Amino acid sequence: MNTDSPDSLLQREQRLIEQAQPFAVVTVIRAAPPTSAWVGAQALVEPDGTLHGWIGGGCSRAIVIEAALQAIRSGQPKRVRISNEPVAPDADVEAHTMPCASNGALELFIQPSLPAPVVLVLGATPTALEACVLAKWVGFRVCAAAGATAPFASLGLQRVIQGFDVDAFNLAGPQLILVVTQGESDEEALEAALRSEAAAVLLVASERKADRLRDAMRLRGIAAQRLAALHAPAGPPIHAHKPQEIALGAVAGLVALRHELEQSVADAGVPPLAGSEAVPALAPCESMASVEAPGARYVNPVCGMAIDIAAAKHVLNYGGQRFYFCCDSCKIEFERDPGKYLAIAQGATHGEKT
Repeated sequence: MNTDSPDSLLQREQRLIEQAQPFAVVTVIRAAPPTSAWVGAQALVEPDGTLHGWIGGGCSRAIVIEAALQAIRSGQPKRVRISNEPVAPDADVEAHTMPCASNGALELFIQPSLPAPVVLVLGATPTALEACVLAKWVGFRVCAAAGATAPFASLGLQRVIQGFDVDAFNLAGPQLILVVTQGESDEEALEAALRSEAAAVLLVASERKADRLRDAMRLRGIAAQRLAALHAPAGPPIHAHKPQEIALGAVAGLVALRHELEQSVADAGVPPLAGSEAVPALAPCESMASVEAPGARYVNPVCGMAIDIAAAKHVLNYGGQRFYFCCDSCKIEFERDPGKYLAIAQGATHGEKT
């Protein structure tokens, strides 16, 4: 765990945003003594489980990390309570038992931050250029592809692709593709979009033209299942005529579809639309004992937490044996009554590889 200063946490957060990496910010919203955390204390959890900052000692750390990773996977914020206090269940709060012998209580708010989806705009028409600008304004990461790339030079896009190449599309990693060719290589662009790995393809076209292009895609061998990913006309009907108005409607369609896709995957409990590949799947968190540390492991005889022996900071030599603890409070509790925990430690040793 890295105890970064608030300034360095903000700098790390900004760097992760710039690198389009997911993360979660954890804020302590209640701290009941005895606890080393305080209201307003913050930490940042990266997709590999690295925690920066301070939100309490070792007893809460593993619970917080796993809850943060679950929030990153779902894309949804959550409240977490770690306490042995007798309180009524709250459907809006994820409750965990405080495993540390010192008790205390913590409540935390976890806010995941996911990189915005990549939108790939196909075409160099005036409407396509306007769509690139509007999509950036509403928070998408925007790339473009067209036969002529010069028109995009002043737009500051992440990537501009020459032509309509499926492999190049997939390297850009778009979740959504907006086809705005409007008569310039329509079939070539739409086929490449549908053969890409994008979750959905939106087409700026009238209903009549969209139907004709669907027929053309069938003749080109696009399967019906993939054609179902095509949304045309793009966006809601706003009676648009000018390129700016047409682009506005198309980008509104992108926004609506983005939220629909994110909600559908969140409801299904699968990784969110953006940034999910960086977050490993974990089993649901039931207790501290369910969190397995890598490498050699030892079960804390006081609270049952799995300890990474190589990284253990709280170690006690007693009776010719070494005992490992998640925090100083558990070590002190063991020292108060070692006989009580020796049998527990012996049983855990038989059940764990060390």
